Amino acid sequence: MSSVTRPALYSETIRERWRRPRFRGELAGATATAEDVNPLCGDRVRMQVTLQDGRVSAARFVGDSCAICTASADVLSELIEGRSRAEASALGAGDVLEILRADVRPTRMRCVTLPISVLAKALA
Repeated sequence: MSSVTRPALYSETIRERWRRPRFRGELAGATATAEDVNPLCGDRVRMQVTLQDGRVSAARFVGDSCAICTASADVLSELIEGRSRAEASALGAGDVLEILRADVRPTRMRCVTLPISVLAKALA
């Protein structure tokens, strides 16, 4: 056995963002919306944003997804508010994982990246 301790798959941040997401819900007046599903696990996420003067003024998500995907969508929604379209589009899995503070296995990375790819569609 290795003496190196790996972070838990479900970090405290993931558990908290899954139980009490801050950005879950419909966004009335959204100017950009996209939705997609991960056919391998069934996660479904819809990202909604309001763009004003080239900036994301509001972001919300809805969906039926696992804890990692829900937490990722919640963190991503928080990260993009106030950013320009280009800045929001440039965010990636590393930015989300830094906040989630979890050791997400390669087989579960699609749970992290689904909201990111859905956001990219919405902002395109």
